[in-house]
Amino acid sequence: MESEMLSIKSTRQATPPLPKYYRVKEIILRRINEGFWSLGAAIPTEPELCAEFGVSRITIRRAISDLTYDGKLYTIQGKGTFVARPKVEENFVQSAFGIYEDFRRRGLTLHTTVLRQEVIPVPEVAQDRLRLQPNERVHVIVRLRSVLEEKSLVSTTYIPFDLCPGLEHDDLSQGSLYELLESRYGLRVGRGERFVEATAARPGDAHLLAIAVGSPLLLLDTLAYLPGGRPLEWSMVLHRGDRMRMHLTFVPASEETIRSADGKLSSNVGEMMPYR
Repeated sequence: MESEMLSIKSTRQATPPLPKYYRVKEIILRRINEGFWSLGAAIPTEPELCAEFGVSRITIRRAISDLTYDGKLYTIQGKGTFVARPKVEENFVQSAFGIYEDFRRRGLTLHTTVLRQEVIPVPEVAQDRLRLQPNERVHVIVRLRSVLEEKSLVSTTYIPFDLCPGLEHDDLSQGSLYELLESRYGLRVGRGERFVEATAARPGDAHLLAIAVGSPLLLLDTLAYLPGGRPLEWSMVLHRGDRMRMHLTFVPASEETIRSADGKLSSNVGEMMPYR
């Protein structure tokens, strides 16, 4: 695995530098995506990974923990860590793209605290989603959103830098990001794909949302496209499970009624509903 060692070392010259655990995580994720290990197969042990990458056990455990949280790995006590099978998906078409718009339509105001807003080299995990090359850059935006003075969700957003240079200086604490992209940069959402799944709060998420570690969260994984088909934005939003629920309206599934963004038929129309 000499090439992987060189891969980690070479990234130390990148600006800004990425944490060691993140670089290890990206290499393991690439191996999973490329089928280096088959589904259900055990990955190397922590000591083996430490020796291969030249990092501490804490670094390896952080990388594995993140990949387990993302549903890429799972651990069986006393047996090891294994490659997880993809989760079963159910398609539905949502009535609105943006979180801000969803809440505004219900007469609720989102209070936004911007935790991170900068330009970085595109992370490997975002390259395929945004169809970018490793040498390209993205805007990364992390925001904490509160509703009725209660911390409700954390969102992480990646946008290709070349689409909207200067976004890193804009005020993102007010209003809708989609509205800003359209009015200032002429970027309009043509369609989107959104996946929703249940997860548990990690320590960092729990701290931000003022909840207990392991508390239920709803993860919204959204990819928005420009009308021409180019990816505009990839976001991951963690909603507090005790403060949100999903409202689905069922309609007959036929080609004349509803199609999902990828052209497949879907039988659901949904929206996120805040608990009152």
